[in-house]
Amino acid sequence: MERAVAQLEAGLGALGLDPALAAPLADYLALLARWNRTHNLTAIRDPERMVTHHLLDSLAVLPWIPERGRLLDIGSGAGLPGIPLALARPGLEVTLIDSVGKKAAFMQQAVTALGLDNARVVHGRVEDYPEQGAFDTVISRAFSSLAEFTDLSRPLLAPGGRWLAMKGRRPDEELAELPEDVRVLAVHPVAVPGLEAERHLVELAPEEQAPSRNPS
Repeated sequence: MERAVAQLEAGLGALGLDPALAAPLADYLALLARWNRTHNLTAIRDPERMVTHHLLDSLAVLPWIPERGRLLDIGSGAGLPGIPLALARPGLEVTLIDSVGKKAAFMQQAVTALGLDNARVVHGRVEDYPEQGAFDTVISRAFSSLAEFTDLSRPLLAPGGRWLAMKGRRPDEELAELPEDVRVLAVHPVAVPGLEAERHLVELAPEEQAPSRNPS
């Protein structure tokens, strides 16, 4: 675990983030590794790979995450990217939702252990979530296709809100399958320290509020 923490500290430096984040993120990493031994929350077992593939991967999208407002993380699983984002953005209200009971239980344990007053956990399906128009930002990480993601979460997006979809390779086929009333604001290449694989962040908005459909 010491090597993983050192890797985490180096990654935070590469991203230009506060080194004070290392301590709570290390606590989260240790809790995730411990739960993962019995609950199979993620296929990645090695703490060092968890740092690159989970923690730094989540934090690399921070330039597109607002300082304040309400963010919904759909299909959050083990709390990714929502918990790292909540740690890095204390002024942001983060809701983590997942339909799998053991994952929601882990997230609740992590939120409690980390003292994350700006995060709350919901066990359920996004299509059943009652707070319509509640979120300025709706994010997902490997949750579904872009079309399904926007369709399921559209009622939850506040006026002027955005969707953010974390992807690996640039998802050109998924972009082509989006309905006409969803605009592509940008497709951002994302650099994750220590990770050579491609990462992209797709920024979307409903047609009526978006200035352009051409992805950059």
